[in-house]
Amino acid sequence: MAVIVGIMIFTLTTDGYVPNISAFFSYISKPFQNLSTSVSNGFSDYLDTLVNASENKAENIQLQEQINELYAQMRDYELLLRENEELRTLLDLQKKYDDIRFSPPCSVIARTVGDPYESFTIDRGSDDGIAPYDPVVTSDGLIGLCVDVAATTSRVQTLYSPRTNVGVISARSLVKGIIEGGYEYINKKSVKMSYIDKAADIKIGDLVMTEGSEMYPPNQLAGIITEIVMETNGLSKYAIIELIVPPDSVTDVFVITDFNGQAQNE
Repeated sequence: MAVIVGIMIFTLTTDGYVPNISAFFSYISKPFQNLSTSVSNGFSDYLDTLVNASENKAENIQLQEQINELYAQMRDYELLLRENEELRTLLDLQKKYDDIRFSPPCSVIARTVGDPYESFTIDRGSDDGIAPYDPVVTSDGLIGLCVDVAATTSRVQTLYSPRTNVGVISARSLVKGIIEGGYEYINKKSVKMSYIDKAADIKIGDLVMTEGSEMYPPNQLAGIITEIVMETNGLSKYAIIELIVPPDSVTDVFVITDFNGQAQNE
């Protein structure tokens, strides 16, 4: 009614001229048409979503199953690569040490909570020929020895432990000593080589390896000398040995189950 009254007043004041009513109403109604179209389109999209929800859900489930299958294939592929690498390493070790018998490759499956000396558990035990106090190595060097051997698992006591004493020699000068673990050296990823004569020919940078005993076969690399210190008594000295293989870095190891001169462990 307001629009009609407006047109009548406009006609009287323009000497009877009447504008294009159709164009005028089109102009007035355009915003309402736009709003109506937007609402209609939005409602249509909403209805389409509701109608196709089941179909979309089924497609999403199918896509997720395909993705999960790809992840499983990738996992199996990585495990196969890892297994092949472990077997190649074992073959290399057997060629290098033909007088030593090794266990199958062992994986670290747990690390001992609260142990400052970083012991860990492997997935092999007496069923695989492992016995208490068997040495544990990687292709790079010595790690420690087995303790608490069960049928399918074993706990490995590392070189960091004060209980893991190993007779070693300098690879260059054959100077002998004893590796002793200790909490004060763990932050340096090191152990102590004790009982070295004060005049012994050892130098920083010398490699240290096992001397050979009933517990450990010879020539297993342990570490490198990084520091030499004179004892307070002035009669001997000791060396700080940085481990070639820090225990916290290993994921796979091998257990030496037999070697020439090994004591029969029970």
